[in-house]
Amino acid sequence: MEFINKMYSKCFCLCLILVFGAWSSEATSRNVQDASIYERYEQWMARYGRHYNNMNEKETRFNIFKKNVAFIESSNNANKPYKLSVNQFADLTTEEFKGQRTGFKGLGDIPSPTTTFKYENVSVVPSSLDWRTKGAVMPVKDQGQCGSCWAFATVGALEGAIQLSTGTLISMSEQELVDCNVGGENEGCNGGYPDVAFEYIINNHGLTNEANYPYTATDNVCNATESGSPSGSITSYEDVPVNRELDLLKAVANQPVSVCIEAAGEFSFYESGVLTGPCGTDLDHCVTAIGYGTSDDGIDYWLLKNSWGTDWGEEGYARIQRNVEAVEGMCGIAMSASYAIV
Repeated sequence: MEFINKMYSKCFCLCLILVFGAWSSEATSRNVQDASIYERYEQWMARYGRHYNNMNEKETRFNIFKKNVAFIESSNNANKPYKLSVNQFADLTTEEFKGQRTGFKGLGDIPSPTTTFKYENVSVVPSSLDWRTKGAVMPVKDQGQCGSCWAFATVGALEGAIQLSTGTLISMSEQELVDCNVGGENEGCNGGYPDVAFEYIINNHGLTNEANYPYTATDNVCNATESGSPSGSITSYEDVPVNRELDLLKAVANQPVSVCIEAAGEFSFYESGVLTGPCGTDLDHCVTAIGYGTSDDGIDYWLLKNSWGTDWGEEGYARIQRNVEAVEGMCGIAMSASYAIV
């Protein structure tokens, strides 16, 4: 009996050693993994100049960063025709990102310019087009931590329309729209609508240029002197018929167009390739459609100019899938599009 008890005791001890050993090994593995991701976090902070107020905030941001990295790597491991990157937004939650880096207030009851569509009868368009090669697109800008995408999308469409009409490409002022197109639906860094911005430009008899009224990424008092010195004007604007990608194609084939999309999610971390989803239709961000084409993989795409600087995407630009089954288009691109008429 004593022999049996001793054997039982030895077996019990051995089991405890094995269990604790397994726990220790698992904990060590997690620690090594956390150490590796934390090193990446430190490198990311150095690259993007991130500084936090205290260790608690740094730890909170690290946990968000770790979650976003897992999301990005999971997508990149899925053999998709596009890649995501651990970019400047990697320490933001989805809601923080939307609050700081987008700015479209969503589909609402805003004024509609007209029921006409000037490109309705266009029957032939080029198989591909890039308005950058035609001299109708200014370099990529950066809206900063200000919900002013609506102003940048409007200006991108405006700059293109003016260049195609006059032959001169002028960098127009987003800040004038942020400061002066307020008191109604548009609210500066708190969001707005391109259509309302077009209405302001018409009523103000034009918009001044960026050199006169430079961008600050903040809400300021309207500079009446500079806003009263327009550098380019339009006579009207039109909306592209809703949920009709073919009509959007006709418009973009003739000029740069302001479009609004859902940007929270994979689009926010986009690096390269043709984004094919998943992507919803909860519109929160506006960009400028400056072309279209077909990738080497045979995927039709829209070419978009964003306003998050050149570190994002393909040097500030993105390609998202065109001719999708959903009538709203990829990321809702066919739901709210408009262009200027000079």
